[in-house]
Amino acid sequence: MPKREYPESPLVGVGAVIVQDARVLLIRRGQPPLLGEWSLPGGVLECGETLREAVAREALEETGLLVETRDMLGVYERVIRDDAERVRYHYVLIDFLCQPIGGDLKAGSDAADVRWFRPDELPALNLAYDAADVVLKGLACPLRRRPVGRTNARTSA
Repeated sequence: MPKREYPESPLVGVGAVIVQDARVLLIRRGQPPLLGEWSLPGGVLECGETLREAVAREALEETGLLVETRDMLGVYERVIRDDAERVRYHYVLIDFLCQPIGGDLKAGSDAADVRWFRPDELPALNLAYDAADVVLKGLACPLRRRPVGRTNARTSA
């Protein structure tokens, strides 16, 4: 597993914009970076894992929900420097629209809390600019159930 803090190169991360009933699901981070702040469920891509598999895994680990991974909503870069201006964290974040399809909502692994938010509640959370941007994109997307039998897995990158 590559070193997350003071990495030698940027890490690929995925985020799940889980939307249902005009609300978005956010987690309160239980680990750095952004410890204690509300954010999208997500994490680092594992070797051999597709982006969509990583999104589904991270959503389940952090929220207890099984999700259907839908459209890619955006690619963002997060660089966090320390007081000496050294790169402490560097992530390339790829965020996907997701729809819950099962499971039981509960905070898990890196999440200290998990909760649904309406759009009017978002400004008070002071989300990172990229998280706020992609959440608004996700809330603006119409979600329709996919036809039965259509797979969510991809066999190639």
